[in-house]
Amino acid sequence: MSKDKSAEHTPLMKQFFAAKSDYPDLLLFFRMGDFYELFYDDARKAARLLDITLTQRGSSGGAPIPMAGVPVHAYEGYLARLVALGESVAICEQIGDPALAKGLVERKVVRIVTPGTVTDEALLDERRDTLLMALSRTKQGYGLAWADLAGGRFLVNEVETDDALEAELARLEPAELLVPDEENWPEFLRQRTGVRRRAPWLFDADSGRRQLLAFFKLHDLSGFGIDDKPRATAAAGALLGYVEETQKQRLPHLTSIAMETAGEAIAMNAATRRHLELDTRVDGDTRNTLLGVLDSTVTPMGGRLLRRWLHRPLRLREVLVQRHHAVETLIDRGSDADIREQFRRLGDLERILTRVALRSARPRDFSTLRDGLGLLPAVREVLAPLDSPRLQTLHAALGEHDECAHLLASAIAEMPPLKLSDGGVLADGFDAELDELRRLSTHADQFLVDLEQRERESSGIATLKVGYNRVHGYYIEISKGQSDRAPVHYTRRQTLTNAERYITEELKAFEDKVLSARDRSLSREKYLYEQLLDTLGGQLEPLKQCAAALSELDVLAAFAERAQALDWARPELQAEPCLKIERGRHPVVEAVREQPFEPNDLDLHPDRRMLVITGPNMGGKSTYMRQNALIVLLAHIGSFVPASRALIGPIDRILTRIGAGDDLARGQSTFMVEMAETSYILHHATAHSLVLMDEIGRGTSTYDGLALADAVARHLAYQNRCYTLFATHYFELTALAD
Repeated sequence: MSKDKSAEHTPLMKQFFAAKSDYPDLLLFFRMGDFYELFYDDARKAARLLDITLTQRGSSGGAPIPMAGVPVHAYEGYLARLVALGESVAICEQIGDPALAKGLVERKVVRIVTPGTVTDEALLDERRDTLLMALSRTKQGYGLAWADLAGGRFLVNEVETDDALEAELARLEPAELLVPDEENWPEFLRQRTGVRRRAPWLFDADSGRRQLLAFFKLHDLSGFGIDDKPRATAAAGALLGYVEETQKQRLPHLTSIAMETAGEAIAMNAATRRHLELDTRVDGDTRNTLLGVLDSTVTPMGGRLLRRWLHRPLRLREVLVQRHHAVETLIDRGSDADIREQFRRLGDLERILTRVALRSARPRDFSTLRDGLGLLPAVREVLAPLDSPRLQTLHAALGEHDECAHLLASAIAEMPPLKLSDGGVLADGFDAELDELRRLSTHADQFLVDLEQRERESSGIATLKVGYNRVHGYYIEISKGQSDRAPVHYTRRQTLTNAERYITEELKAFEDKVLSARDRSLSREKYLYEQLLDTLGGQLEPLKQCAAALSELDVLAAFAERAQALDWARPELQAEPCLKIERGRHPVVEAVREQPFEPNDLDLHPDRRMLVITGPNMGGKSTYMRQNALIVLLAHIGSFVPASRALIGPIDRILTRIGAGDDLARGQSTFMVEMAETSYILHHATAHSLVLMDEIGRGTSTYDGLALADAVARHLAYQNRCYTLFATHYFELTALAD
């Protein structure tokens, strides 16, 4: 767009340019009546991305104005599409009433929507976290901070290497990534979408610390465990600054910040996550994945928690044993079905509480919260007799919330409308003043029926109608052909093509009374609604704990359901090194095959740390290797596993090198990719790692490939001493057993 002739721009375009100058990199939705309009470059871009019409609106500054628009009543759908494409949008609203404005209507940017900061239900994937991440960098490594604004979670971490950073990005998949505007970022980061470069000084550790202290109203950060984490602190400060800049409001639902510890979880690099197809296949398809088989959660918040668990399998034996025991208890007592039946009516309380905190909750958020809190007594009753430490902890975390439940039950109509402005959100009997104002409005309908009948009789015009529209108010309508019979006390209010509309003194007095009552009713309802937000906001922390407990119960009940439906067994976590699986099956292949899956065994221990697997192409080598890795992973999220028995010792990493073939990747892997992934494994595998190596050396000549495969296998067996499943088409490698 050009501002060369700014003096010649129309007042409207001057107003647009003033707003746009504050947000040059964002698309500006400029409110004009019933449409959000986009102009100049914004219009061209939006027309291309949204497939809407690009047109012109007169001229300004001596040139035509490119323009595209979306209707206000449907803008959220367009906004969701733009956010999904990685775009950010500034919403510029009309602040004043156009009917009262003298000249140009005042407009102001009231909201900024970016891929990582959305909290509106319509803009979110209900079963996936939407994360905003900030990244700081020093010579010692990287600091990471990420926030799930829709769920109210805020976490940080520090990593030392590019490989570790790539692994975290693959795990978390942030929708928006803030980085200092510097050079020499790794290639994998430069290729990402949703990367937003910011001024480097925003990623300063000292200013980050000051921002965190001010935001959480603290004197030090020791309670969060990040006092001595300058990289994480710098990233967290940059993230907070961006959130406060874009959201233009307080964020009371972010009440703490947590430091993730790498040693708590099994490490998996980006290649391993890709090869194991946890929630997305290598070809991009999301069907027939481990998550697809495992996810029978019945609430959106439970589904999101399960995805987080799946991408961060734990090494904390005590936590996992408690989860396994909880699942076993639910199965033994048949309680999982009771919990799941209750949860089908639960809704997404986690995200609803965020909207309550941000004061953007809609009427049906309140009715969903009311119904959810109403289920708590039944859920607590199911949990109370269960002999499981984890289930009893969750039982306590649910709380009772009787006051909130009673308040919402008495305050919210059984089926409230979508919008507060429609009225009828609050229940009859909740507020005497509101009831009286509604009574006046309700009786208006009968008055109009009576008036219409009286006026027909007195005028002799049988087709006379009494009606209402928002612009002209109440009216008496007579067709053009009979307008000459209008009584003399009728005052013309509006002329239509086929009719005349009139007003009388009686109807005008009624209009003043009713419209006043309706306005006052809506005003009173809005005031009471704001009070509800205040009351619930004061209970936010215990309600969030309740939602978190419900999410975990949903996941554990889903584990119990899957274990019974798919005949899975409880894994046995051992303190001593071992990996023994009896009659194991591949969870995904078994689910999609029509024929029964042939189970098989695995037995690795300190005296036998490697299996060399040979056989024809498409003979099941890759399936067998992945099967065992997935069984290990399932055991470390708290799930039962597809085997008759599984004894699993300490595991610190799962590492894979899997090339093309077996429907797991399309196109041939390059030799350099093969060598890079192999090198990573050789440098990172330990005696507690599980390594899958599939067809090493296939990307080069036969003799070179054999020599390479032999050297890699020997290094893994004798130097790394990791648990290794080594599939090869070189039969000569079977001599390693000798």
